[in-house]
Amino acid sequence: MFVRQILAALVVYAAGAVPAFAQAYPSKPIRFIIPFPPGGPTDLMGRAAADRLARAWNIQVVADNRAGAGGNIGADLCAKSPPDGYTICMMTVAQVISPAIYKKLPFDPLRDFSPVTLMAMLPSMLTVHPALPAKTVKDVIGLAKASPGQLIYASTGNGTSPHMLMEMFSAMSGVKMVHVPYKGQAPAVVDQISGQIQLAFNTAATVLPHVRAGKLRPIAISTRERFPPMPDLPSVEEGGVKGFDGSSWQSVVVPAKTSPDIVARIYQELSTMLKSQPVRDRFLAQGAIASGIAPDAFVIFMKAELEKWARVARFANIKLD
Repeated sequence: MFVRQILAALVVYAAGAVPAFAQAYPSKPIRFIIPFPPGGPTDLMGRAAADRLARAWNIQVVADNRAGAGGNIGADLCAKSPPDGYTICMMTVAQVISPAIYKKLPFDPLRDFSPVTLMAMLPSMLTVHPALPAKTVKDVIGLAKASPGQLIYASTGNGTSPHMLMEMFSAMSGVKMVHVPYKGQAPAVVDQISGQIQLAFNTAATVLPHVRAGKLRPIAISTRERFPPMPDLPSVEEGGVKGFDGSSWQSVVVPAKTSPDIVARIYQELSTMLKSQPVRDRFLAQGAIASGIAPDAFVIFMKAELEKWARVARFANIKLD
């Protein structure tokens, strides 16, 4: 009888100890890896997420900018970190483009990370220099077909989202254009405004001031859904390129094999944040449309993105060392 009582007491104690252990997270500072330099959209959203977690959990969440190789240096660091919940990371569209264009990549976007949520989509705007006689997607396609290899477009570098979007546009519309890669969005936009570059896909928030000032002409938005600040601007798909849908995006992940309970706790806080109207309005002012989908839906989204950009890379024969 005595032994049975002791065993029963141990069972009760163990049952109570599991929730207590689970509730202990987080009990020390958290590192939040942001794989791009300070000031850009990934940094701004990463710091917003880090601040939310810090305030919700009353614990230090340290933003750690690890820029380089299009975000792949920070992503690799994240993948190799302990899966204990004390490393949280930003991931962008660049990390699902990378497997298609790099011969050697030190991480796998699906295998080496546990997805938490898609933070936001960042639509790109197809714009042209005002001197170009094009006002619609069909006009752009017509000009490109009339003069193959004569239209010049800019991107922020080989394999970046603006490059891949234009190559997807070329593949789906059957046109051939000349690509001029730049080291950043700012110099590319400057040269487009000056007329050295005729057209480009750039994040909507970046070019919106120039569009409103009449320095660039908007043609279409890259996503299937229209861009709320410019509701009259059609999508590329509405312009005639059926099935066209692409943009930059920002997300939160943790190293693979992180406890599902920890992933759920992080997701709960970020999902609550992304449902807040002030946050959604602030993101929209930065050219981003807040998301907040659940981890399982985010996995499906990532798989589709990997397949899409792999097709584009094959079409354009894009390979980087």
